[in-house]
Amino acid sequence: MVTDAKTLTRAADNIRVLAAAMVEKANSGHPGGAMGGVDFVNVLYSKFLVYDPDDATWPWRDRFFLDPGHMSPMLYSVLAMTGRYT
Repeated sequence: MVTDAKTLTRAADNIRVLAAAMVEKANSGHPGGAMGGVDFVNVLYSKFLVYDPDDATWPWRDRFFLDPGHMSPMLYSVLAMTGRYT
């Protein structure tokens, strides 16, 4: 569990960069929503959610549902940072 404020801030900044890069690469949409929601989703994944990126079928994992759309780059960035995408 990440509790160091400096580490949380650096992770959030990296998520913002990844989200903005996805929007730029797609040449579509805007990163405002994704960049604005980074802090809460970063803390959620860093401190509260229980999951195992290596076992997506683990029945006791927490689930986080997000409406697709402008926030998707944020979610994909967080999942990439947790090791879900390599």
